[in-house]
Amino acid sequence: MKSDPLPRLARAEAAAHARSGEFGAVAHFGPLVAVHAGLNLPVNAAWHDGTDGLTEAELDGFEAFSAEHGQPTTLHVLSHAAPALLPAMRERGYELAYVLHAYTHDLNALPPAPTLTVREEPDANLWADLSARGFGPGAEAIMRLVAHAPGTVRLVAEVDEQPAGSAALSVTQGVAAFYGTSTRPEFRGRGVQATLLAARLHRAAAAGADLASVFVTPGSGSERNVRRVGFQVAGVRLTFTRAG
Repeated sequence: MKSDPLPRLARAEAAAHARSGEFGAVAHFGPLVAVHAGLNLPVNAAWHDGTDGLTEAELDGFEAFSAEHGQPTTLHVLSHAAPALLPAMRERGYELAYVLHAYTHDLNALPPAPTLTVREEPDANLWADLSARGFGPGAEAIMRLVAHAPGTVRLVAEVDEQPAGSAALSVTQGVAAFYGTSTRPEFRGRGVQATLLAARLHRAAAAGADLASVFVTPGSGSERNVRRVGFQVAGVRLTFTRAG
């Protein structure tokens, strides 16, 4: 029987999350890694590393950190760890805000190599600008943060020798995290996302990772794409927020 990948994934995500705050602030409260990366950025949150429960003092510290930086009290937890945390969080007013499906891929079994040209982009700002064009207005700041984060591998897929889409990956503790995938509107429906998934699986394996992970919105086109290249659902990422 295969072991549950969620505990390992939670540890890797928490460790990688700290890199988002390299140019801002990072604090640890027991199993929580809290980050403030800049004004109104979606990474301003805490990741639970999937190990221990949360004490009152640790939650006090995390909530004070969030208040100090003027950001919502937002906490990401993978589903295997959630049951033990829910009573304390419910008592303090945390509510479920949204869920993403967590998918993993064993890198011993890779899909065919991508059919479109995929290259690394050495210029972080160029990559961020291309990614923001795919995501739409308002994405510029977060994509620049992603592009400049330590350990980020920035990829660009080309269609007819034109940059059509972009994606990123980073490897932490042998787990390759996939994120930052976007396609320019005029190139959608041409296999760009599938190409970028396959390219990252091959690059992750070459970099020594043995597991890949990605979070997707349930029922989305992205979920269908990750299934097609062999990802399997491992659980759920639960995001909680606290009012006040």
